[in-house]
Amino acid sequence: MFSGIISHKGKIKRIHKNKGNCTFEIQSKMKFKKNEIGSSISCSGVCLTLENYKMNISKFYLSKETLNRSIFKSSKKNDIVNLEKSLKFGNRVSGHFVQGHVDITSKVLNITKLSKSWLVTFQLSRKYKKYIIEKGSVTINGVSLTIVKIFNNSFQISIIPHTLKHTNLFNLRINDKVNIEFDLLGKYIKNFFKK
Repeated sequence: MFSGIISHKGKIKRIHKNKGNCTFEIQSKMKFKKNEIGSSISCSGVCLTLENYKMNISKFYLSKETLNRSIFKSSKKNDIVNLEKSLKFGNRVSGHFVQGHVDITSKVLNITKLSKSWLVTFQLSRKYKKYIIEKGSVTINGVSLTIVKIFNNSFQISIIPHTLKHTNLFNLRINDKVNIEFDLLGKYIKNFFKK
């Protein structure tokens, strides 16, 4: 479980593919201890297990399912990744509850720069509109964000300067793909009423 408040950015240094599965080696300033091997790390919103680390390089395994559901299937060397360690009991939760289980990927439709903030519009199929509300939370590339507006086939979020500076959202361009995880509570409530 994560909060969607990004602590570090990393850079993909190596991608090893093998029969549909692969491992990523990510360079960052995030520090690890030996007892953290096997722990969950949010990598641009995807919950990955830390397999090993050496100096400033950490190694993660990605299953075929993870590749199919996330933007990592098209990742390249030197791509920037948002990083967050899993929550500890008693930590302050500044964002919202994030599992790291990506629901869909989406495309950037528009970016409007307003002073130092950005308004970004993401494509969203109508069948997923039931999981979002205005002023509700959504996770994009692991970042906890607030939905500003909902349109027929898209939604818009506002990104403040602090978030732009400390995450890979600053690198977004029109037509880029992102990982999206809808709010956990919203998904459970929707499923409850469906039954």
